[in-house]
Amino acid sequence: MSLAKKISLFVTVAIILSQMSFSSATFGQLSDNLERREAQLRAELSEIEKEIAVWQKELQQKQSQSASFERDIAILNAKIKEAQAQIKARNIEIERLGREINLRLQTIGELDAKVERSKESLSQLIRRTNEAQSFSLVEVVLSNENLSDFLIDWDNMESINKAMLSSFVEIRDTKIQLEIEKEQLGVQRNREVDVRAANEAERRRIEQNEAEQKHLLEINRTQERTYAQIVADRQKKAAQIRAALFALRDTAAIPFGDALRYAEAAQKVTGVRPAFVLAILTQESNLGANIGTCNRPQDTLKWRDIMPGPDDIAKGWSKRNDQAAFLRITGELGLDPDSMPLSCPWGNGWGGAMGPSQFIPTTWEIYKSKVAAALGKSIANPWDPQDAFMASAIYLSELGAGAGGFTAERTAALKYYAGGNWNKPQNAFYGDQVMAHARRIQEEMIDPLSF
Repeated sequence: MSLAKKISLFVTVAIILSQMSFSSATFGQLSDNLERREAQLRAELSEIEKEIAVWQKELQQKQSQSASFERDIAILNAKIKEAQAQIKARNIEIERLGREINLRLQTIGELDAKVERSKESLSQLIRRTNEAQSFSLVEVVLSNENLSDFLIDWDNMESINKAMLSSFVEIRDTKIQLEIEKEQLGVQRNREVDVRAANEAERRRIEQNEAEQKHLLEINRTQERTYAQIVADRQKKAAQIRAALFALRDTAAIPFGDALRYAEAAQKVTGVRPAFVLAILTQESNLGANIGTCNRPQDTLKWRDIMPGPDDIAKGWSKRNDQAAFLRITGELGLDPDSMPLSCPWGNGWGGAMGPSQFIPTTWEIYKSKVAAALGKSIANPWDPQDAFMASAIYLSELGAGAGGFTAERTAALKYYAGGNWNKPQNAFYGDQVMAHARRIQEEMIDPLSF
């Protein structure tokens, strides 16, 4: 290899390797600024937390007093003030998350650029290395170079190859770091959505409490009604809410009071919010196109027609034997398999989902022992509303709903509906509708019972 070629090669390599360096100075400066703002936010949050504690104590004191107009107005005021302080605290969290998200986005951008630079540099290294190694031993012997120079060049090429290997490792490690950063970014964005959703719910509660406070103040001022009449109105409204029929699939509707009691019992076992469980079952009963109109005595389609069985497995149409599972379930419950309502096929899919929670037979067999243990009974029944509530809550808990928060619940709802296809855009409607049901049930049916 000529001296000119050697100089060209190693100058190129030096330039390439220098381009692959990655400075962290920018991130250090950003981190310092972030830490200073973090300290300020922590101080603000500490003061707000003290304010929240004051209003929580005030609320507890007022609730322990004898019922009266003044006491109820004071309770509403304490709730309003506590909620306003909670919103302030969450706004601090939103700002903190926003800063971290922006920093993480910048980090991701830098890592992406680093990977691209490294790839390009490796391409150049490979091209130059191939050029250098294309000289055969015969060409070296016939050239003016001596063997000592050749060995030196060979050692240098080995160093370059090691540098290339190191670059490959660096690219791999950078990509791993990039995936970690992207995953953390998703977590932080979900957290920001959760905090904003909680703030919106808090603002709606403030509006409701302010309206109720204004209403009580006006009644107290004009003395239109006595406090006893106000209490009687509340009790009447609560009774109406509890007595309202709660629609269920494949079984008779039950009073909302019973449904809430079942959901609250399930929360103690699973941690899943009652309003969310109620919302899932509301969505299931309101889908409309699949309401258990198969397998009843008057129905044409029977369980053999709508469930996959041995013949379907043999033909490669399904991997499930729901027919055998269905016969085992009805058999151990002493039920007639030819009369129990089942959901009809929807589109090109299978039917045969059972009861309010819409478990298919093979899935129910996985969960039935968990449901029975949670309820302290020997056999769980998918058509029994209480068993169905517990089954849904257990399943939703395993899907992540027990963690609470908007995104965890919505994701669990989508997985409940679509399984592995939960994040496909065409299934988004289910999660959105479930969360709308949950908001309505919480604010219009559960919250009014707790005053």
